[in-house]
Amino acid sequence: MKSKKCVLAAAVTVAGVLLLTLTAFGQEKKAPAELKFTAKNGDVTFNHAAHIKRENNDCKACHDKIFQQSAKAPLNFKTGMHKPAETAKTSCGTCHYAGGKAFETKGNCAKCHVKAA
Repeated sequence: MKSKKCVLAAAVTVAGVLLLTLTAFGQEKKAPAELKFTAKNGDVTFNHAAHIKRENNDCKACHDKIFQQSAKAPLNFKTGMHKPAETAKTSCGTCHYAGGKAFETKGNCAKCHVKAA
């Protein structure tokens, strides 16, 4: 009888740990609505929510093949990099180029860069 209680207690413990583990791993992290990047010609506020919506909530459209999923990871789209990124279809230039899925960067600086008042 004592061994049956021990087995039952062990089974309940294992089931509890398994349930907690599955619950923790099953919860998705909430993506930030926007990200801010400092730039000399005006800071960029990246509207993450709008980009997610355009990609039908498919995070894999950008992560991790274009951008790492960390807001602290380097953007790799620095001054003088717009044209090379557009040409190579890397970073923001993956979509933001002439004829791309989104507006090209040339002549559209104010769409992303906003100087502090």
